[in-house]
Amino acid sequence: MLYRKLGKTGCEVSALGFGCMRFPIVGGASAVDLFNPNKPIDEKLAGEMIDTAIDHGINYFDTAYPYHGGQSEGFVGKTLKPHREKLFLATKLPTWLVHGRDDFERILGEQLTRLETDYLDFYLLHGLNRQAWASMKELGALDFLSRALAEGRIRYAGFSFHDDVKIFKEIVDSYDWAMCLIQYNYFDENYQAGKEGLAYAASRGLGVVVMEPLRGGRLVDRIPEEVQKLWDSAPVKRTPAEWALRWVWNHSEVAAALSGMSSMAQLIENIRIAEGASADALSESELQLITRVRESYQSMLQIGCTGCAYCMPCPQGVNIPLNFSLYNDTFMFKDEDLNLMLYNHMLTPEQKASNCAECGECEEHCPQQIKVPEELQKVHARLAQQADNAAT
Repeated sequence: MLYRKLGKTGCEVSALGFGCMRFPIVGGASAVDLFNPNKPIDEKLAGEMIDTAIDHGINYFDTAYPYHGGQSEGFVGKTLKPHREKLFLATKLPTWLVHGRDDFERILGEQLTRLETDYLDFYLLHGLNRQAWASMKELGALDFLSRALAEGRIRYAGFSFHDDVKIFKEIVDSYDWAMCLIQYNYFDENYQAGKEGLAYAASRGLGVVVMEPLRGGRLVDRIPEEVQKLWDSAPVKRTPAEWALRWVWNHSEVAAALSGMSSMAQLIENIRIAEGASADALSESELQLITRVRESYQSMLQIGCTGCAYCMPCPQGVNIPLNFSLYNDTFMFKDEDLNLMLYNHMLTPEQKASNCAECGECEEHCPQQIKVPEELQKVHARLAQQADNAAT
């Protein structure tokens, strides 16, 4: 395993971090199930994966309050406890649950108990955007972080981010942050904080950890034929996951890339790739190839959903990530018959896009700032049109 310094902290973290949002679930899972408290983690398999990760040198583990319906922190805490002193543990304050100053202390105390530890290596304000940042400032989040740091309950303070680069820079300059967590992959090079934000944070001494390096698996699953032809044209043969991860690690500003791994096979592949995770290792021709792949994807993608399921649960029961996935698949993977069958025969009436009441609650939680009700109308119009065409 290769290690990189996490900004001004000087901490040597593994290039591959273990994202604890997508553990294997008993009976299998969809993206929505990752936030469902009634879908238990497959603790035997997930425990074996964590042990294997540690044995291969992964030392950075990232979880959060809502992952797996609140189960992730407790499982991670008891599983990492025997190894606690040699690992870096990160979790996040659920900013949307803070309504008063007392909530900061209550939630941190609950998380320390769940994680069976007296301190957190990294404590992040979760999912900052313009609105959440304004709320956190008003409620005194920065004073709270300073107290927790002084008392030793957290070693380093940071934030995860989903908004535009302008507000990102404002947040970076507003506090003595140790690190930040941003979405970054070859598809989203100029999205949210993007390349500009990555360079800006690094220039200010912040350690940068990357989430969604595979864009929620979208860059490795069911590769469109035109994209696969581009990969196959490369003189050096690599899997789509290897191309995507190596692109992220090619940036010297990136300390670690988080991967939410759901199987032992994914873990082993990512460990193999991470062993060659050197910065500035891709050639100019390889970077140009990745640019052509990005352009090919961009010509097909209709809705920028990563399947994170932060928009769930929908009060009306609409399965928002699944609807968006079916819609995008129709364009990206040219599998209209399958999507027609799934939408019209597998989804319940409540789960379909047509059941959206346009309440807008989902939009408040969407990290990608998708206009969800508007896009759901497009989903139904497209798939209903397919159904009409099929009927005739």
